[in-house]
Amino acid sequence: MAKGTNQKLKLLYLAQIFSEETDEDHGLTLAEIAQRLSRLDINAERKTLYQDFEELRRFGMDICTNQEGKSFRYFLGSRTFQLPELKLLVDAVQSSRFITEQKSRELIKKLETLTSRSNANQLQRQVLIAGRIKTMNESIYYNVDEIHNGISNNRKIRFLYFEYNVAKERQYRHGGAYYVVSPFAMTWDDENYYLVAYDSKAGIIKHYRVDKMEKISTLDEERDGQEVYQALDMAVYTRKTFGMFTGEEIKVQMRFENHLVGAVLDRLGSEVFIVPDGPAHFTVRTDVVVSPQFFAWVLGFGPQAQIVGPAHVVEGMKAHIGSVAALYGPQA
Repeated sequence: MAKGTNQKLKLLYLAQIFSEETDEDHGLTLAEIAQRLSRLDINAERKTLYQDFEELRRFGMDICTNQEGKSFRYFLGSRTFQLPELKLLVDAVQSSRFITEQKSRELIKKLETLTSRSNANQLQRQVLIAGRIKTMNESIYYNVDEIHNGISNNRKIRFLYFEYNVAKERQYRHGGAYYVVSPFAMTWDDENYYLVAYDSKAGIIKHYRVDKMEKISTLDEERDGQEVYQALDMAVYTRKTFGMFTGEEIKVQMRFENHLVGAVLDRLGSEVFIVPDGPAHFTVRTDVVVSPQFFAWVLGFGPQAQIVGPAHVVEGMKAHIGSVAALYGPQA
């Protein structure tokens, strides 16, 4: 049999056929495989295909066989990512607010190439991105990469930082001047991605929402603030800064109904010290950054949660409640 013009690419095309068209539920017979190779101008005989399969196995591909009656079907068994793992990754991409709709679709398309076309359809049926709240900053995908470059190369970074006005236009802070910080870590809080960095001018650790950063670049200047960051317990830091608001860190005592213990542990951590307070309540004392977000978290439990002290935090909660209540006019 004469060789086809693409004969030297035979093993590569075979690997592609197995990767794209086969899985445990969708195998191909020798005749079907030979037919697909023929379309690519590659000639294949039964004997040589057996040898090719062995070569692919030696290379590390899990070429398996299923018998259906008198015929045998060949397929790619194990892969780097199994279907349940890919579904988990797709769900993570879909639910990530910091990834835009367009980038979400692009990433999911790439994830689909890691399984067969048949299984990829199952991933596609999970794609329900439209209507979900996603970031409007298309460059965030590259922001994360540039920040990690600064961290791994021990260099400072600079960037513009903005917020949106009522016209949905970007309004730059610091009058449009660049921020220069020493990046140390990325953290996830309340469905947003944050950079944790050292501000040399202020001499403290600060955090910045990554989707509100723009024109990030790595500088030649080495990072500083290593000692301050190393003394920081990231788990404690993110727990204290409710919703990543900045503010004064204070030890606060709170009182909750017993059935809220799970919610309290989820927010404050399993190591928080719980003290029974009568048959139906418990109290906790913990360091938090007092902010509107913290007050909102406590208020979310209604009359089942209460800030007990210190007095000025209790007064702060009263003022917060009063300012919100004032928006709705006097009580009837």
